[in-house]
Amino acid sequence: MEKTRIDLQIWFWALYLASKDKRGISATMLGNELDISYKSSWFLLHRIRKAMADRDSGYNLDGVVELDDAYFGSADKGGKRGRGTDKAKVVVGLSLTSEGRPQHLKMVLVEDLKKETIAKFAQNNIKAGSTISSDAYRSYQQLINEGYKLEAKVFNPKENPEHLKWLHTIVSNAKAFINGTFHGLNKKHLQQYLDEFCFRFNRRWFYGELFNRIVNACMNSRRLTYSELTV
Repeated sequence: MEKTRIDLQIWFWALYLASKDKRGISATMLGNELDISYKSSWFLLHRIRKAMADRDSGYNLDGVVELDDAYFGSADKGGKRGRGTDKAKVVVGLSLTSEGRPQHLKMVLVEDLKKETIAKFAQNNIKAGSTISSDAYRSYQQLINEGYKLEAKVFNPKENPEHLKWLHTIVSNAKAFINGTFHGLNKKHLQQYLDEFCFRFNRRWFYGELFNRIVNACMNSRRLTYSELTV
Protein backbone atom coordinates (compact mmCIF):
# COMPACT_ATOMS: atom_id res chain seq x y z
CA MET A 1 0.00 0.00 0.00
CA GLU A 2 2.81 2.40 0.87
CA LYS A 3 4.57 1.64 -2.42
CA THR A 4 1.43 2.51 -4.42
CA ARG A 5 1.05 5.82 -2.61
CA ILE A 6 4.68 6.76 -3.26
CA ASP A 7 4.40 5.79 -6.93
CA LEU A 8 1.40 8.08 -7.32
CA GLN A 9 3.28 10.90 -5.65
CA ILE A 10 6.20 10.39 -8.01
CA TRP A 11 3.84 10.51 -10.98
CA PHE A 12 2.30 13.80 -9.90
CA TRP A 13 5.65 15.34 -9.09
CA ALA A 14 6.93 14.28 -12.51
CA LEU A 15 3.89 15.82 -14.21
CA TYR A 16 4.34 19.00 -12.22
CA LEU A 17 8.05 19.31 -13.00
CA ALA A 18 7.46 18.56 -16.69
CA SER A 19 4.79 21.26 -16.84
CA LYS A 20 6.86 23.95 -15.14
CA ASP A 21 10.03 23.75 -17.24
CA LYS A 22 9.43 25.41 -20.62
CA ARG A 23 12.63 23.86 -21.97
CA GLY A 24 11.48 20.34 -21.13
CA ILE A 25 13.06 18.32 -18.34
CA SER A 26 15.69 15.66 -19.01
CA ALA A 27 15.51 12.17 -17.53
CA THR A 28 18.75 12.84 -15.64
CA MET A 29 17.37 15.97 -13.99
CA LEU A 30 14.01 14.36 -13.21
CA GLY A 31 15.72 11.33 -11.68
CA ASN A 32 17.84 13.57 -9.48
CA GLU A 33 14.82 15.64 -8.40
CA LEU A 34 12.70 12.60 -7.49
CA ASP A 35 15.52 10.32 -6.33
CA ILE A 36 14.64 7.57 -8.80
CA SER A 37 16.79 5.70 -11.30
CA TYR A 38 17.54 7.07 -14.75
CA LYS A 39 15.70 4.11 -16.28
CA SER A 40 12.55 4.92 -14.29
CA SER A 41 12.63 8.65 -15.05
CA TRP A 42 13.34 8.02 -18.75
CA PHE A 43 10.39 5.63 -19.02
CA LEU A 44 8.12 7.95 -17.07
CA LEU A 45 8.87 10.91 -19.34
CA HIS A 46 8.27 8.82 -22.45
CA ARG A 47 4.87 7.82 -21.08
CA ILE A 48 4.07 11.50 -20.63
CA ARG A 49 5.18 12.25 -24.20
CA LYS A 50 3.01 9.39 -25.47
CA ALA A 51 0.02 11.00 -23.75
CA MET A 52 0.89 14.36 -25.30
CA ALA A 53 1.02 12.79 -28.77
CA ASP A 54 -2.29 10.99 -28.27
CA ARG A 55 -3.93 14.24 -27.21
CA ASP A 56 -2.71 16.18 -30.24
CA SER A 57 -3.61 13.36 -32.64
CA GLY A 58 -7.27 14.29 -32.21
CA TYR A 59 -6.79 17.64 -33.96
CA ASN A 60 -6.00 18.49 -37.59
CA LEU A 61 -4.56 21.64 -39.06
CA ASP A 62 -6.87 23.74 -41.24
CA GLY A 63 -7.21 27.09 -42.97
CA VAL A 64 -3.87 28.31 -44.32
CA VAL A 65 -1.09 25.83 -43.51
CA GLU A 66 2.63 26.35 -44.06
CA LEU A 67 4.25 23.03 -45.03
CA ASP A 68 7.92 22.17 -45.40
CA ASP A 69 10.54 19.58 -44.48
CA ALA A 70 13.32 19.98 -41.94
CA TYR A 71 16.40 18.02 -40.86
CA PHE A 72 17.43 17.12 -37.34
CA GLY A 73 20.64 15.72 -35.91
CA SER A 74 24.11 15.41 -37.42
CA ALA A 75 24.87 14.10 -40.88
CA ASP A 76 27.31 11.25 -41.37
CA LYS A 77 30.82 12.37 -42.20
CA GLY A 78 30.94 13.43 -45.82
CA GLY A 79 27.15 13.17 -46.12
CA LYS A 80 25.05 15.15 -48.57
CA ARG A 81 23.38 18.43 -47.79
CA GLY A 82 19.78 19.53 -48.42
CA ARG A 83 17.11 16.96 -49.23
CA GLY A 84 19.73 14.33 -49.97
CA THR A 85 21.05 14.45 -46.41
CA ASP A 86 21.19 11.43 -44.12
CA LYS A 87 19.97 13.55 -41.21
CA ALA A 88 16.56 12.69 -39.76
CA LYS A 89 13.85 14.03 -42.08
CA VAL A 90 10.80 15.68 -40.55
CA VAL A 91 7.69 17.03 -42.28
CA VAL A 92 6.37 20.15 -40.56
CA GLY A 93 2.91 21.70 -40.85
CA LEU A 94 1.96 25.01 -39.23
CA SER A 95 -1.52 26.51 -39.43
CA LEU A 96 -1.88 30.28 -39.41
CA THR A 97 -4.55 32.57 -38.00
CA SER A 98 -6.53 34.89 -40.26
CA GLU A 99 -3.95 37.56 -39.34
CA GLY A 100 -1.12 35.32 -40.54
CA ARG A 101 0.20 34.44 -37.08
CA PRO A 102 1.26 30.92 -35.96
CA GLN A 103 -1.56 28.79 -34.60
CA HIS A 104 -1.07 25.00 -34.38
CA LEU A 105 1.87 22.75 -35.20
CA LYS A 106 2.45 19.17 -36.40
CA MET A 107 5.86 17.52 -36.86
CA VAL A 108 6.32 13.96 -38.14
CA LEU A 109 9.52 11.99 -38.62
CA VAL A 110 9.59 10.34 -42.07
CA GLU A 111 11.86 8.00 -43.99
CA ASP A 112 11.79 9.99 -47.24
CA LEU A 113 10.24 12.98 -48.96
CA LYS A 114 8.49 11.21 -51.81
CA LYS A 115 5.14 12.51 -52.99
CA GLU A 116 3.36 9.57 -51.33
CA THR A 117 4.93 10.45 -47.98
CA ILE A 118 3.96 14.11 -48.24
CA ALA A 119 0.41 13.13 -49.27
CA LYS A 120 0.11 10.78 -46.28
CA PHE A 121 1.23 13.51 -43.88
CA ALA A 122 -1.39 15.86 -45.32
CA GLN A 123 -4.16 13.26 -45.20
CA ASN A 124 -3.40 12.46 -41.55
CA ASN A 125 -2.81 15.99 -40.30
CA ILE A 126 -4.45 18.63 -42.52
CA LYS A 127 -8.15 19.02 -43.27
CA ALA A 128 -9.07 18.54 -46.91
CA GLY A 129 -9.78 21.82 -48.66
CA SER A 130 -7.16 23.74 -46.68
CA THR A 131 -4.73 26.07 -48.42
CA ILE A 132 -1.15 24.81 -48.23
CA SER A 133 1.77 27.19 -48.62
CA SER A 134 4.99 25.36 -49.54
CA ASP A 135 8.13 25.66 -51.57
CA ALA A 136 8.25 24.45 -55.17
CA TYR A 137 9.65 20.98 -54.45
CA ARG A 138 8.02 18.47 -56.81
CA SER A 139 6.66 16.20 -54.06
CA TYR A 140 4.33 18.95 -52.85
CA GLN A 141 2.59 19.11 -56.23
CA GLN A 142 0.79 15.87 -55.36
CA LEU A 143 -1.27 17.76 -52.79
CA ILE A 144 -3.40 19.29 -55.54
CA ASN A 145 -4.66 15.79 -56.31
CA GLU A 146 -5.45 15.22 -52.61
CA GLY A 147 -8.04 17.99 -52.37
CA TYR A 148 -5.85 20.87 -51.19
CA LYS A 149 -5.29 24.31 -52.63
CA LEU A 150 -1.55 24.62 -53.17
CA GLU A 151 0.38 27.88 -53.15
CA ALA A 152 3.92 26.78 -54.01
CA LYS A 153 6.79 29.23 -54.43
CA VAL A 154 10.53 28.82 -54.84
CA PHE A 155 11.98 29.47 -51.40
CA ASN A 156 14.07 32.63 -51.51
CA PRO A 157 14.17 34.54 -48.20
CA LYS A 158 15.90 37.54 -49.80
CA GLU A 159 13.20 38.09 -52.41
CA ASN A 160 10.25 36.91 -50.33
CA PRO A 161 11.14 37.05 -46.61
CA GLU A 162 7.57 36.32 -45.48
CA HIS A 163 7.31 32.98 -47.30
CA LEU A 164 7.39 30.13 -44.71
CA LYS A 165 8.89 32.59 -42.22
CA TRP A 166 6.97 31.37 -39.20
CA LEU A 167 7.52 27.69 -39.93
CA HIS A 168 11.30 28.09 -40.25
CA THR A 169 11.45 30.17 -37.06
CA ILE A 170 9.59 27.48 -35.14
CA VAL A 171 11.77 24.69 -36.57
CA SER A 172 14.79 26.58 -35.23
CA ASN A 173 13.09 26.78 -31.83
CA ALA A 174 12.39 23.03 -31.93
CA LYS A 175 16.06 22.29 -32.62
CA ALA A 176 17.10 24.52 -29.73
CA PHE A 177 14.55 22.80 -27.46
CA ILE A 178 15.86 19.34 -28.33
CA ASN A 179 19.58 20.16 -28.43
CA GLY A 180 19.48 22.36 -25.35
CA THR A 181 17.92 19.83 -22.99
CA PHE A 182 18.14 16.38 -24.56
CA HIS A 183 21.80 16.06 -25.54
CA GLY A 184 22.85 13.13 -27.72
CA LEU A 185 19.29 12.33 -28.81
CA ASN A 186 19.19 9.62 -31.48
CA LYS A 187 16.74 9.18 -34.34
CA LYS A 188 14.92 6.26 -32.70
CA HIS A 189 13.10 8.43 -30.16
CA LEU A 190 13.13 11.74 -32.02
CA GLN A 191 9.39 11.60 -32.76
CA GLN A 192 8.50 11.54 -29.06
CA TYR A 193 10.50 14.72 -28.43
CA LEU A 194 8.90 16.39 -31.45
CA ASP A 195 5.53 15.41 -29.99
CA GLU A 196 6.42 17.10 -26.72
CA PHE A 197 7.55 20.27 -28.49
CA CYS A 198 4.31 20.40 -30.50
CA PHE A 199 2.15 19.80 -27.42
CA ARG A 200 3.86 22.64 -25.58
CA PHE A 201 3.75 24.96 -28.60
CA ASN A 202 0.05 24.31 -29.21
CA ARG A 203 -0.70 25.30 -25.61
CA ARG A 204 1.73 28.20 -25.32
CA TRP A 205 -1.07 30.62 -24.39
CA PHE A 206 -2.15 28.35 -21.52
CA TYR A 207 1.12 27.96 -19.61
CA GLY A 208 -0.64 28.32 -16.26
CA GLU A 209 -2.95 25.44 -17.19
CA LEU A 210 -0.27 23.13 -18.56
CA PHE A 211 -0.13 20.87 -15.51
CA ASN A 212 -3.88 20.19 -15.65
CA ARG A 213 -3.73 19.63 -19.39
CA ILE A 214 -0.87 17.12 -19.09
CA VAL A 215 -2.71 15.28 -16.31
CA ASN A 216 -5.82 15.12 -18.47
CA ALA A 217 -3.80 13.85 -21.43
CA CYS A 218 -2.24 11.09 -19.31
CA MET A 219 -5.62 10.02 -17.92
CA ASN A 220 -7.01 9.58 -21.43
CA SER A 221 -4.02 7.93 -23.09
CA ARG A 222 -3.28 4.26 -23.66
CA ARG A 223 -0.54 3.08 -21.31
CA LEU A 224 2.86 2.78 -22.97
CA THR A 225 4.89 -0.32 -22.07
CA TYR A 226 8.64 -0.38 -21.58
CA SER A 227 9.04 -3.08 -24.22
CA GLU A 228 7.44 -0.80 -26.84
CA LEU A 229 10.19 1.73 -26.25
CA THR A 230 13.11 -0.65 -26.25
CA VAL A 231 12.37 -3.12 -29.09
